[in-house]
Amino acid sequence: MTRISCLVLCLGLLSVAGRAADYRITGRYPVGGDASRWDYLQVDPVTRYLYVAHSTRFEVLDADTGRKVGEVAPASRAHGVVIVPGLNRGFATSGNDNAVIMFDSRSLQTLAVIKTGGTNPDAIQYDAADTKKVYVVNGSSGNVTVIDPATAKITGRVALAEGKLEQICFDGRGRAFVNNEDRSCVHVFDTRTLQPIATWPAAPGEGGTGLDIDPEHHRLFSTCGNDRLVVFDSDTGRVVATPAIGEDADGVVFDPATGRIFTSNADRTMTVLHEDTPDQYSLVQIVPTGVGAKQIAIDPKTSRIFLPTGKFQSSKQKLPPVVTDTFEILVISR
Repeated sequence: MTRISCLVLCLGLLSVAGRAADYRITGRYPVGGDASRWDYLQVDPVTRYLYVAHSTRFEVLDADTGRKVGEVAPASRAHGVVIVPGLNRGFATSGNDNAVIMFDSRSLQTLAVIKTGGTNPDAIQYDAADTKKVYVVNGSSGNVTVIDPATAKITGRVALAEGKLEQICFDGRGRAFVNNEDRSCVHVFDTRTLQPIATWPAAPGEGGTGLDIDPEHHRLFSTCGNDRLVVFDSDTGRVVATPAIGEDADGVVFDPATGRIFTSNADRTMTVLHEDTPDQYSLVQIVPTGVGAKQIAIDPKTSRIFLPTGKFQSSKQKLPPVVTDTFEILVISR
């Protein structure tokens, strides 16, 4: 019996500390289109737009209905999107041309194209709690580009280390954290001085892709390739827990409303954990998802989860082609 089959058979039996296993797929948003890849998703709670990176464009859907409302395009290998609500501006990474597209978050019209000065801009986040700057992770050049969203000007760059840089998040008190998948570590830098502070090994975790934070309890969550969520003390770098998750997880989100952590896994599952205490984590549920559903986003208004999936052509390739018009977004809720 395969590992996936074992996980699915256990779904009806999972209940930990009185928390019922009741997350399920409650909706499907068809996207369709050509046989191409997808990446990050992002929900704008103000406009209720759901942004989906889809090869040469960012599909924009109504987060409540799934209706397509537009797109941000063109992009050369679409990766991540972040919204700066007070300015009604969005910023989207276009990896192959080493650029960020700045757009109007209501009309979706492109306002400017900003060259990052790095290679393969990938993850992108806005530090709303402190510096009010946009931070772009250049996945292949070992650095982070900082943009002032009000002026659309680059205000600095942070040199970290060689390796495949992944996600970034902030503690709201002057620190940023970036996963380095190749080096199995998290880089820490000062968001005000743009100086590196520390590098924290993820051991016993291997790799490191998805990253999120519980700023209230000072806990940093990193998904690792050896089926572990590594939980750091975000003040000291100490590893406080390594709960088991699904296979080869790529994304993670923390929901402060419920104290739950969700990881999107390559084995067609989503793992749901609960933060019992800052140092203790229990399994709530393993939810079946779909093929390729490794990215994840949460709606901060409704706590609904979004994951992309589709059908792949039978092939011996490591990344087989996607069947045309099968791309869709799964909606998961209780």
